[in-house]
Amino acid sequence: MTTNPTIQNVFQQFADVPVKELFSGFRFQLIHTATNTYSFVSVDAGSTLPIHNHIHEQSSFVLEGKFEMTVGNETQVLEPGKFTLIPSNMPHGGTAITDCKLLDIFSPVREDYK
Repeated sequence: MTTNPTIQNVFQQFADVPVKELFSGFRFQLIHTATNTYSFVSVDAGSTLPIHNHIHEQSSFVLEGKFEMTVGNETQVLEPGKFTLIPSNMPHGGTAITDCKLLDIFSPVREDYK
């Protein structure tokens, strides 16, 4: 079996990904690839991310808890099993109803999160 010498760090430990509190009550573990940013977020109940927008397409998944998300003019409560696909430049934001664990996937890469 041969290996590709250009591929490095294919297997990693999630525990080694640093935690960054980019917004009050939102703790991020960020994984960047050439084309995407994977953002695993632990959110304290009651914490709010104000309405904002960015050029990135965003897919948001609730892994644990309840998160009230507003996208455009529509607001819904996301729980495990429900997700939202947010187009580029679409205003969105939300509030953690309970402590939450979220996964946000951004394309292209969030250079501002590096």
